Formats: sequence, structure tokens, C-alpha cells
Amino acid sequence: MTGDEPYYIQHGAFERETMALPPAQPPQYDLAFVLRADERIMWPLEAKVLETPGTLSEYKSEIREQYLTCRYAPFTTSGAMLGYLLTGSAADALIKIGAKLNTTLDQVADFPEKPHRASMHKRNVPAGKPYPIDFKCHHMILEYLSLRRHKRRSE
Repeated sequence: MTGDEPYYIQHGAFERETMALPPAQPPQYDLAFVLRADERIMWPLEAKVLETPGTLSEYKSEIREQYLTCRYAPFTTSGAMLGYLLTGSAADALIKIGAKLNTTLDQVADFPEKPHRASMHKRNVPAGKPYPIDFKCHHMILEYLSLRRHKRRSE
């Protein structure tokens, strides 16, 4: 990054827009790309450890209970999920994610060789809120074995 980007990356960014009444804590993203011109606008990335391609309950609930309710990313039309896969293949994990979410995961044209797919959803926008209804969720899977192989190559 050059520092001239219209955004910055923040770890543990708080989403104050959808915070419940005190003493509740605001939702907190694992990572967020925060727009410099309006820091209320954030593009979040949530990370989950996946033991196997089939262990997706937390992954699925993050999408359904956070993104699709507008609790996460209320002002944006997309966000991302990053899965750290400990065993199995990224291809299998992406197939199972599509099945678990009962949707199609489309290949992302900019990254045809990467385990990166996207799915389209309709969100349940709270009454009276101007949040976008259409939501694209990016799914990126990192295989643990790939990380170990990369480490060995760089040593």
C-alpha cells in the first residue's frame, strides 16, 4: 500500500452503526477496510478456522446472523469471509459452503486460479434503514498445508 489509498486497514474495527443499546458492545470485525472520507463506511473481512471442509456452522452463522441482518457491513454491498482450513481441500470447502448456504458460489474473474468465490444474497434490512438489500459475500479459503509448503519453500 502506498498510503494514498482512499481507505486504510484496521484490525478489530468496531461497527458503531448497529450497536445495541448500552451496556452492549458494538460488533467488532476481524479486519476492515475503512473509508477515509467517511469512517462509518467499512468493508469487513471475518476469519474462521475450519477444522475440515464440513465444519461450517460458525462460518454459516457469521454470514446469516451478521452480514445478512445488516449487523455487519450495513453501508456496503459486500464483505468477505476468510476460512483457514486445517485439513482437506479448499475446493471441497467451497463446494460445502455453497451447499450449506443453499446458494451458488461464483468464480471471481480477477482470481481464476485462487480458492476465491462469491455468492449473492438478499439482506433483511431493518425497517427505516437505508442499507443496501443486495449483498455479495466473498469466500476465500487458505489451506493449512499450503501455508506449511510456502514456509518450507521460503526457508
